[in-house]
Amino acid sequence: MNGPSPLPPPPVAEGGIVSRFATFTVNVYVTVLRIALRNTLRQRRRSGVAILAIAFGVIAMMLAGGFIEWIFWASREGTAVTQIGHIQVVKPGYHRDGQSDPYAYLLPATVPGFSALERDPDIRAIAPRLNLNGLISHGDSTLTFLAMGVDPARDPSLLYLIIPEGEKLKPDDPEGILIGTGLAANLGVGVHDRVVLLANTASGGIHAVEARIQGLASTSMKAYDDTMLWVPIELARRLVRVSGAHVWVVSLHDTARTDAVHARLVGALSGFEVTPWHRLADFYNKTVQLLSRQIDVVKLIIATIILISITNTMTMNVMERTVEIGTAMALGARRRRVLGLFLVEGTALGALGGLLGVVIGYGLAELISYVGIPMPPSPGMSRGFTAAIIITPQIVVQALALAVVTTLLASLYPAWRASRLVIVDALRRNR
Repeated sequence: MNGPSPLPPPPVAEGGIVSRFATFTVNVYVTVLRIALRNTLRQRRRSGVAILAIAFGVIAMMLAGGFIEWIFWASREGTAVTQIGHIQVVKPGYHRDGQSDPYAYLLPATVPGFSALERDPDIRAIAPRLNLNGLISHGDSTLTFLAMGVDPARDPSLLYLIIPEGEKLKPDDPEGILIGTGLAANLGVGVHDRVVLLANTASGGIHAVEARIQGLASTSMKAYDDTMLWVPIELARRLVRVSGAHVWVVSLHDTARTDAVHARLVGALSGFEVTPWHRLADFYNKTVQLLSRQIDVVKLIIATIILISITNTMTMNVMERTVEIGTAMALGARRRRVLGLFLVEGTALGALGGLLGVVIGYGLAELISYVGIPMPPSPGMSRGFTAAIIITPQIVVQALALAVVTTLLASLYPAWRASRLVIVDALRRNR
């Protein structure tokens, strides 16, 4: 009589197989990485030189990129805030044809929708501007001027003006004006002197008003300082006998929010042309294009240095470990395993050098920014400035990616050469 039939083995859950397979795969990669790190650290001098070369390249890229990033930031804020404003609201066609017939594109003195827009949390202020030109006289001296009629309480261009002498415009002083330092020197006037402003009116006549110099202003742009006036908008309106403005300037708390606020304004202000600052800042856009190409050249040079350094290091590793590679393949290691091992070693060098470069580069950037970089006046500027270095997450990611990807590419040929060794020739290399 047969005994009871044995029980079948318990079923293995599919999730358990997947989990064990995943664990096995992770262990394999961890083992390969451990072996690669051990091989990398075995030749300390050569690996150290390669890591330092990679770190040096990363540091150079971070400092150069951070300096260019600061220039972009300073130019962006100077252009967006002090000259153009974050967003400009004008009559359609003003930016195209307004220079030839400015008074045909006057906006009304008040726009009903602006009161609601000023409650937007992203908007700091909305201010009118009236552009005009004419003659300024003091005694026997008469010069031409470009003027901007501004709201002394709300216009962003007044916030960052440098006033070496005198005071800024005051809302309760309708006759006080600011004059560019170059124009003041050429005209021979100073603070508290009285001048006469003469301009063509909107109807084609000529009108003059008397004003008092409240202060001398500087924008660091010599061309501006030699011609510019900043006058209260009510005085400008009285001079050219109008009641409106050419531009309504929308000033934001954060320049990064320009596109989002611009999209909302386009929907809220029908019948007006709403333009963000970056469409009007031609000089800034060309500066970004020029410096971006220069930093690309720096990246190419750094990548070339890393390629040469890592290729040399990995090639020497293959030559010195020829017998070791032949032994491993004789014991059953596949060629793709050898290829992968050398690629991981190269990537490990890039990661170690990249991390070291990021740490040192960030520290140097903070130190240099704390001390400051004194810069001489650029062409067309009236004074120098103190620069700094801004390290953004994008710069860090690009530096690490450059280090890792370049070392990986540099390791391809040495790794392929190691994987194609003939076992017999490799084993008798040192005999």
